[in-house]
Amino acid sequence: MTVTTAGGTDAPVRTPGPVAVPAARSGLSSATASPRQRATGIALALGSSASNQAGAALGALAFPTIGPVGVVAVRQLVTALVLVPTVRPRLRGLRSDVWWPVVALACVFSLMNLSLYAAIDRIGLGLAVVLEFLGPLAVAIAGSRRAADVGCAVLAGIGVVVLTDPGPATDVLGIALALVAAVGWACYILLNRALGQRLPGIRGTATAAAVTAAAWLPVAVVWFAWHAPTISALALAAACGLLSSVVPYVSDLLSLRRVPAPLFGTVASVGPVWAALAGTVALHQHLAVAQWIGLAMIVLSNVVVTGRGLLASRR
Repeated sequence: MTVTTAGGTDAPVRTPGPVAVPAARSGLSSATASPRQRATGIALALGSSASNQAGAALGALAFPTIGPVGVVAVRQLVTALVLVPTVRPRLRGLRSDVWWPVVALACVFSLMNLSLYAAIDRIGLGLAVVLEFLGPLAVAIAGSRRAADVGCAVLAGIGVVVLTDPGPATDVLGIALALVAAVGWACYILLNRALGQRLPGIRGTATAAAVTAAAWLPVAVVWFAWHAPTISALALAAACGLLSSVVPYVSDLLSLRRVPAPLFGTVASVGPVWAALAGTVALHQHLAVAQWIGLAMIVLSNVVVTGRGLLASRR
């Protein structure tokens, strides 16, 4: 799963994803990294993916008190409180061709996270995240005429059927919400590509985070007026924001300086596995054997698609 970064190259992305820092600024690049540095980059990518799903699990623990809306509101505010002072994006003087992707990205942030967390509340963390991964997979496959990519799309489709096991007891709304999150992730990739061509580095993401937080602040005030939060619920939601947004930002940027983007994408494809494990350990949401098989099909599709990009980059 990839997104065109500010530098014009393809880099993997999650919710929300990283924007690569030019290698010249860091003194380190994936092309010159030593084997040990690449191993560190892979470890950072794995840790980032695990942190993302652990954060989602902690956020889900706050659902009974403040609901998905409350968790998303706190997550967006925490992300902005950390990211904006660090990056210091300038909102004044932005051109109209910059504002529209910023506002659109803020809307996508909100839709993607809210629909994902609502899906987690209904169908569980593992199933929701696996379905969400269909978004970047679809973007990666779209327009491809390679038989291998078409085969991956078919495999992923079969995986969805096996994973969801359609029937009278199927939570159709929960699955639909997860698929909305997948569409949101796909839109994020395309919008981040457009914004990355207008604002350098991570400024575009930070600007969108500021706009998103501004939009969610009144929502949070009204929501918490009707849903009195507890300190533990707010702490869980804040931890969700740190582990699912802030930690991945830092880890992904450091990892992308040490490993090629396609390799990063291949490693990040294990995200659904982390989600299933986090759901099992923290939320006691156990997947059936058939669901693990469906999950494996979708993860394999992601690995093949991103792995092909890694092979192409070595030629």
